[in-house]
Amino acid sequence: MNKRARLERYLDSADLDSVWFARPNAFAWLTGGNNVVDRETDAGVAAVGYDGSDVRIVTNNIEADRIRAEEIPDLEAEAVSFERFPWYASSLGEAIAARTDGERAAVDIDVPGLERVDPTALRQPLTEQDIERYRQLSGQTASAVESVCRELRAEDSEHEVASALRVALSARDIEAPVVLVGGSDRAQQYRHYTPTEAELGDYALVSVTTQRAGLHASCTRTVAFDPPSWLEDRHGIAARVETTALAATQEAAFEGGTAGDVFESIQHAYDALGHDGEWERHHQGGAAGFAGREWIATPDHEAAVTTPMAYAWNPTVQGAKSEGTVLVTEDEIEPLTSTARWPTTTARAVDDELKLERPAVLGLDD
Repeated sequence: MNKRARLERYLDSADLDSVWFARPNAFAWLTGGNNVVDRETDAGVAAVGYDGSDVRIVTNNIEADRIRAEEIPDLEAEAVSFERFPWYASSLGEAIAARTDGERAAVDIDVPGLERVDPTALRQPLTEQDIERYRQLSGQTASAVESVCRELRAEDSEHEVASALRVALSARDIEAPVVLVGGSDRAQQYRHYTPTEAELGDYALVSVTTQRAGLHASCTRTVAFDPPSWLEDRHGIAARVETTALAATQEAAFEGGTAGDVFESIQHAYDALGHDGEWERHHQGGAAGFAGREWIATPDHEAAVTTPMAYAWNPTVQGAKSEGTVLVTEDEIEPLTSTARWPTTTARAVDDELKLERPAVLGLDD
């Protein structure tokens, strides 16, 4: 089902006249473009609306020409109604409210008098166009991360590595809302190893979540100089839990299961591999798409598992992590944040025949 058909069904089911998207990921989902000038705000500088037949974009006079020319690649500009307001006279929310006066409308930001829409379900599953863009983003993300990782030295600081990652990603027109770099000390202490001046030491975990055209890709790489004896084993266990999650994801989608069903398989995998309770120390990931995670699985989580959809599961075992963005369809599991230039390890799902090649620990001379 294409995106407009989804919106038409939503309008009918919610008895609405129009629906509006001002948040960057929802704007990107419908337009393929970017409405962001200031990342500190929840809303962008433009909103896109749909009433079942017409697409309308509302923005201020500063941005209108640029948005029309550069930020609506998935829409035919001549078929879109552009409505501008003076930047000094109104806010975006007020402009939306003025244009929906007398209507039943919903919007994804707080606007007095209008209903609130959560676009998460509308963005699932992915369309063919989304998938092709996802392959490009994910492959380039992995290439950028791996190019930086191959040049690391034990004496590098976490901040230096994070800076190099942002440069490598930016050079590929990729934003990085999440960049985590944990040297051997901090990677064992914390699951979210935000960069500091600490040196990498014996090994490092490097994790990113990237964004382009609204889509988000996540991946982790492990680089070792003088690794502890347990690192390979814990990394392998995390990879097996991740593979188990992917097998359970495909099964749940086929059987009409939920995020909670997948989470139950993750818990069982940790138990079977001798690390019961490890899931309590860090979230395990979930569906990915026009957010870093469209939803994060928890016990008894009732979110529907759909295909074709991207999933980013990120199990950890103290000091080790396995994470990648993977496309799950009815009959295929396709790792997206993978290249042919990084060593891999074969990870077998617990209580399932699925085997996947997952990124291994890269050994570098100190």
